[in-house]
Amino acid sequence: MIRCCIFDLDGTLLNTLDALTYTTNLTLKEFGYGPVDPEHIKQFVGDGYRMQVKRALQYSGDRELLHYEEALSAYMRLFAEHCLYHVRPYEGIPELLEALKAQGIRIAVLSNKPHARTVENIEAVFGKGYFDIVAGQKDDVPKKPDPAGVNRILEQFGCSSEECLYFGDTNTDMQTGLNAKAHTVGVTWGFRDRAELEAFHPDFVIDAPKMVTEHILASFS
Repeated sequence: MIRCCIFDLDGTLLNTLDALTYTTNLTLKEFGYGPVDPEHIKQFVGDGYRMQVKRALQYSGDRELLHYEEALSAYMRLFAEHCLYHVRPYEGIPELLEALKAQGIRIAVLSNKPHARTVENIEAVFGKGYFDIVAGQKDDVPKKPDPAGVNRILEQFGCSSEECLYFGDTNTDMQTGLNAKAHTVGVTWGFRDRAELEAFHPDFVIDAPKMVTEHILASFS
């Protein structure tokens, strides 16, 4: 029986690509570099903002990362201003979350996005207190794909990994769910393609949120 669902944020619950692209390009502009297109940003994100900035700088020509530390500071300053830029939930996500809550299933967010920005995104779109737990990147918890974040949420919920569905859209997420021994669900509406998800052999790969209530939950009843 499934008692809780843990969701990645970017590319899973919310389409944040415009905000990530806009902030990254504002950062690069401060150091004289041109913009990066959204398709490359999709490949740069998922492993925390430090890796995102590193990849963007190297792609733009700063192969020695001469501006890395300055760019990290600039990105965090700019992201605090623009992290909600054009942010919206993916089609079917609000309905899925309502269905889960109606069934008494606990819901949580686990993101490699900095914690304050994770909370800001979730509360702006869904409202304060909508999710049972919202957890972004913090210094005292290893980033995904380390399972520590999932394990901490499971402990707070009083659930086992066998009672959990973990949702994500990248290879990092697939590794996270598998490392935590949760039932891992890859979603194809996010930042990466089906082939990347299937390479890690998650329990499920889905093309629409409604497949959770129509197919996945039924398989555990």
